[in-house]
Amino acid sequence: MTGGPLLVAAGQAASVAGDLAGNALTAARLTRLAGSQGVALLVLPEAFLTGYDEAVFAGPLPSVTDLDAPALDPLREASAGSGTVVVVGAALQREDRRTLSSVVVRPDGRVDAPYDKQHLDGAEKQHFAVGDHGASLAVGGHELGLSICYDGCFPEHARAAAADGALGYLSSIAYFPGGAHRRDLYYAARALDNGFYVVVSGLTGRCGSSSFIGGSAVYDPEGRPLARLDEEEGIAIAELDPELVAETRARHTMHGDHRADLGPRVRV
Repeated sequence: MTGGPLLVAAGQAASVAGDLAGNALTAARLTRLAGSQGVALLVLPEAFLTGYDEAVFAGPLPSVTDLDAPALDPLREASAGSGTVVVVGAALQREDRRTLSSVVVRPDGRVDAPYDKQHLDGAEKQHFAVGDHGASLAVGGHELGLSICYDGCFPEHARAAAADGALGYLSSIAYFPGGAHRRDLYYAARALDNGFYVVVSGLTGRCGSSSFIGGSAVYDPEGRPLARLDEEEGIAIAELDPELVAETRARHTMHGDHRADLGPRVRV
């Protein structure tokens, strides 16, 4: 963690099932809004570009090469114009497998998909392959771990990012009605577990056959929400301060006290 404080935003809006171009326009609008407030990094929800919808997942999906297609030009232009890095979810076709992925759009025009969801939930298992590696993104001199929804339910996933030097953990999510308690508990706990920031971007509104409940937030290294949204469209903005991470880990030493091996278990 070598850079100074980093201004980030968790954005949310409704996504339209199967409308890559339209969703890119929405993402571009949120990017311009974030950029107008000096945000260096914007995180958008799971499968936002394609829509989170089973009918979409079962049909033709954009390929990785389609990330260079004109449909994403508005988002590339918004990133370049604002100087804001964007992390946004998409369902992708990767040669012989399908993945739920994190797409990264950079102000220099580069677009790639460096991370695939490693923990699939429910019906996702019928459509997608699990990712085979973790990934971190460098922004403003800081490493930030990439995560997609169910990944954040597994403490070891965030732990791996923290152990690799991440200042925070970026989680693109899509939670259904009834999941608010678990959503808020999981991501606050990942922040507290590791003494780092967690940025959560939640899909909201209707998408295809399902509804989603938003809940975008930025959590501090003790799991407190610094900024959050309910189900409205918008962005939740907060500053990630590496000095606070260092101070928190000095006071609460769980990160440093983690043991890789607890030895054999004994039953008595």
